[in-house]
Amino acid sequence: MTINKEVDHIYFNGRIFTSNPEQPYASAMVVRDDRIVWIGEQDDLKDMDGVYVDLQDRRVLPGFIDAHLHPLSLADTKKQIACTPPEVTSIVDLIDEIRKQRELQETNTWIRGWGYDEGKLTEGRAPTRWDLDQAAVDVPVIVTRTCGHIAVVNSLALEIAGIDKNTPNPPGGQIDKDANGEPTGVLRENAKNLVHKVMPVQTMEDNVASLAELSPKLLAHGITAITDLMASSEPFDYLDMYKEAREMGLKQRTVLYYMWEDLKKQPGLDKNKTCNENPIHIGGVKLFADGSVSGQTAWVDPPYLGDKENYGICTTSRQELLDAAKLAKRYKIQLVVHAMGEQAIDLIVNTFYDQKGWLTDAPSIRIEHAAMPTTHAIQRAAEMGIGFVPQPIFLYAEIESYLRNLGSERTKQTYPVKTMLEAGIKVAFSSDSPATAWADPVNPFVGIKSAVMRVAYDGTDTGQEQRVELPTAIMLYTRFAQEITRIPDVGQLKPGYYADFVVLDRDILEISPEKIDEVRVAETYMSGNSVYRKSS
Repeated sequence: MTINKEVDHIYFNGRIFTSNPEQPYASAMVVRDDRIVWIGEQDDLKDMDGVYVDLQDRRVLPGFIDAHLHPLSLADTKKQIACTPPEVTSIVDLIDEIRKQRELQETNTWIRGWGYDEGKLTEGRAPTRWDLDQAAVDVPVIVTRTCGHIAVVNSLALEIAGIDKNTPNPPGGQIDKDANGEPTGVLRENAKNLVHKVMPVQTMEDNVASLAELSPKLLAHGITAITDLMASSEPFDYLDMYKEAREMGLKQRTVLYYMWEDLKKQPGLDKNKTCNENPIHIGGVKLFADGSVSGQTAWVDPPYLGDKENYGICTTSRQELLDAAKLAKRYKIQLVVHAMGEQAIDLIVNTFYDQKGWLTDAPSIRIEHAAMPTTHAIQRAAEMGIGFVPQPIFLYAEIESYLRNLGSERTKQTYPVKTMLEAGIKVAFSSDSPATAWADPVNPFVGIKSAVMRVAYDGTDTGQEQRVELPTAIMLYTRFAQEITRIPDVGQLKPGYYADFVVLDRDILEISPEKIDEVRVAETYMSGNSVYRKSS
């Protein structure tokens, strides 16, 4: 290897975990321009010229790839009331927080909150319109559940949206009503869109600024590549928005997955928009097959615990899946389907079982979350090359709701990651942030700890048989995530790949598993450039 002393940076004295199975460990690497040109043991670098950078015997990992994320929603949570512990542990707390917000704002401004989980509330139930009315009756209020699939609004918000006792459930949605037929304010799945349609729309400039501001926070977690699983072309195009955000400071490589409802009206796709060599590009079309386990809207079988009639909600059809797949195949992008319950997952694998995939470098079809796949679905998905993208943080953070809705034994069988991998399914980890009941939902170390220990934050056993080894968990956030997202030349530290890596403040491979969530990123590099350094 020829070293160019003017441009080569030689990183040495490191404990490098590469995520490359052919060379899993190293102590030094050479970066030229934005890529790794050599990696190995530092003894082989004696007397070589270049700019030497001492890694100070710290653990180095490839940059994390969050394969299922909602960056704009995550950024937007900073402008909303956080309805999560420790600030909010009861409906009484929630009412107090809304009252405080009401005193600070104009009359014509909506009050928004996010992250409530009835399993964590003292009352053990979801808030209603009447609860929210106690806090504010003269301004509209909307509070979104942790899963993002359910919202509760006050009476004024219902009135603005035109929702009353005579309003029918929209397709794929449910308006909860009391014994007298009056809406309770709880809107499930597509029903919440009735309110979203009448809410003020953020400007593109606001969103661009929010994404740019979010970028360093993601870099502080070592996240160098992201996805947006709710991209849209209305009221403005997300591809344009993210490109502008990149000019304003967004550094992460980004893949956008556009909602089927948008693309079926006007695809507007071309090779330039879908080229994965571009730092911002379109990677797939997204549909929902059901809702969430914690919100009892996932389409399950058997039904939820304590309610023999509640199987959740189906939010798509076989024909919709086929139509969306036809578009995905035409433009050589992925079909990405949200499915948590057994029936929703079965619908997808059975719909496409006799069809051949159209991509050669990654799964043509991705099932997002894949919380409760049957043995039948796992076998078929493996045969068909379908990818699964689960979120290990869910069991860790939302254990109360899972136990209430499924019971202990069924909960332990959810997200069977070890079984998925043993079957040969391509799997990637992700956070689905901010759609989970955790104060820092995007933190990859929380998800890694959950996958390695299969124990919830409160010590509840979430299924020891499905534990994965720590190196595997790291690869599920790096190399395996690249195999799902198709972002080229990332996810491993090997020659020819981008020099995207993180330096940790402690050795994640040496500490006890209980302390994995205490690991912090000391430095983050992208293309060989320092983009984040933890303050001392």
